[in-house]
Amino acid sequence: MYASEAVAGDFIVTSEISGFYKLSPAARLEKIAEIAKLSKEEQAVLSKEGGLPMETANRMVENVIGFMPLPLGIATNFFVNGKEYLVPMAIEEPSVIAAASNGAKLARSSGGFKASMGKQIMIGQVQIVGVKDAKGACEKLNAKKNEWVKTGNENCASLVQFGGGVREFSARGISTARGEMVIAEYLVDVQDAMGANSINTVLEATAPKIAAEIGGKVRLRILSNLAVHRIAKASAVWKKEEIGEEAVEGVLDAYEFAANDVYRCATHNKGIHNGMDAVAVATGNDWRALEAGAHAYAALNGYKPLTKFWKNKNGDLEGSIEVPLAIGTVGGATKTHPVAQMCMKILGTKGVAELGCVMASVGLAQNFAALRALSTEGIQKGHMRLHAANIAVMAGAKGEEIEEVAKKMAEGKDVSLANAKKILEGMKKR
Repeated sequence: MYASEAVAGDFIVTSEISGFYKLSPAARLEKIAEIAKLSKEEQAVLSKEGGLPMETANRMVENVIGFMPLPLGIATNFFVNGKEYLVPMAIEEPSVIAAASNGAKLARSSGGFKASMGKQIMIGQVQIVGVKDAKGACEKLNAKKNEWVKTGNENCASLVQFGGGVREFSARGISTARGEMVIAEYLVDVQDAMGANSINTVLEATAPKIAAEIGGKVRLRILSNLAVHRIAKASAVWKKEEIGEEAVEGVLDAYEFAANDVYRCATHNKGIHNGMDAVAVATGNDWRALEAGAHAYAALNGYKPLTKFWKNKNGDLEGSIEVPLAIGTVGGATKTHPVAQMCMKILGTKGVAELGCVMASVGLAQNFAALRALSTEGIQKGHMRLHAANIAVMAGAKGEEIEEVAKKMAEGKDVSLANAKKILEGMKKR
């Protein structure tokens, strides 16, 4: 088996598909279907505009009236832990998929990405207010923590059946403007689920018993999206011979900017989420939970970048990412949304840990590619190619006219609606 060819899921694939971006959407789908062994029916799910039956949508959320589709693309070149991946990404922003693919391609000669993910432990919290002696109440609860673990597990039988369930219990007090509060916390192994429903069920079932034990009034019973026990890590090396010494220095300077300036750091971390969120959306995961958890994690000791970059002894660029990922491969939209199901089949991951490794690698690849572009040629060159095409469509261009109008605008360095209309009018007079 060659370095660029490995097992991904149940099929053999190389994620290096030469000229993939040059193919038509139909030809790309045909290529992916061949690799991922998608049936005609499964291909139809992806090619159908919307991809979601109204009946299914109406069961997923309230007051449904229609759909808001996003473009679904494939990031190529990902080689993670010795396996090849074609990564589905659903996003409206241009250049993101191309950047992730390019970042992954440039890491291949060094072996791609090395990644890992911790235990699938989530935190559930019960807030109790009006407790007269918060410190004493916490001591009382903590003295019986084994009993609370047992009580919690009695209310998540399905998790326990599959090897998960409540692992720890603890209580702590917090001082607020509204007085002392007791926060009872469960650590729950959610296995391959995101875990929100199971955890909230445990909390709502046990909260009245906790209040009965210490007094006070129960308020919130909810999981925390700061998944500090569910950390995904990935690293990669980009050789100076491939990316150039100027790019190495540029990325390092860009990283230090983010590490020492919170205004830049916010955008730095947003760029990481460009990649990870797109994978989350494609696979039916809660990207808002990812955002909340990651930004809180980045702010634990002052808001910092989720990635790090440094130069190794050979002068090559090394990068790493460490990020909490509250994701799932069972339950929710991952199983109800037909497009999400097809994306999971294309990706070929087995369980949450593997999905987390891929997702973290995408975030790192995306960040590297963005910093490389920003610190050298800038990002507008790539953005403008797609932006010009969108402007051409807005001006009324159709079919082959779109590419011609976009090209003329780019050549004239005037990408605007007025110029697009002017070019289109000139073409029609020919």
